[in-house]
Amino acid sequence: MALKKVYETEVVPAMMKMFGYKNRFQVPRLEKVVVNMGVGEATQNPDVLDGAVADLMQITGQRPVITRAKRSISAFKVRAGMKIGAKVTLRGERMYDFLEKLFYIALPRVRDFKGVSPKGLDGRGNYSLGIKEQVIFPEIDYDKVTKIRGMDVTIVTTAKTDEEAYQLLKLLGMPFSE
Repeated sequence: MALKKVYETEVVPAMMKMFGYKNRFQVPRLEKVVVNMGVGEATQNPDVLDGAVADLMQITGQRPVITRAKRSISAFKVRAGMKIGAKVTLRGERMYDFLEKLFYIALPRVRDFKGVSPKGLDGRGNYSLGIKEQVIFPEIDYDKVTKIRGMDVTIVTTAKTDEEAYQLLKLLGMPFSE
């Protein structure tokens, strides 16, 4: 069943009962998912960024935005305005499709996977997760990968507390470790 349907039919009633909400619009919901891929080698070789952009586009189904350095850092040989990564902000149907793929297909493919840490919550109802390699996604052809890259996935919710966000993500199917 599609994740959006699961949210509407199972998560909303369960959360209303759990937290004693009077109205279904009080129930926290997913706002957006940001997938970010920092490419450190882009400072020396700008062509490396193209591979990251292509991978992100395949994984999310949306064209990434190239991110630039905000300030110069001489230790990393980075100047302000240099291209250093790519990110995608997913909302609506694409967001639910991506999360469904992440929860049920990609994360279980990680070697020795025991669940994601509940410590990724930030205190304001958002969850961040680091993925070490992009090849866990089914769209990425392992033979065509030039370099293994990691990425950060941030799930932004309307939850006010970590407990609400934890329960929301758990009911949606996020594989938390116990």
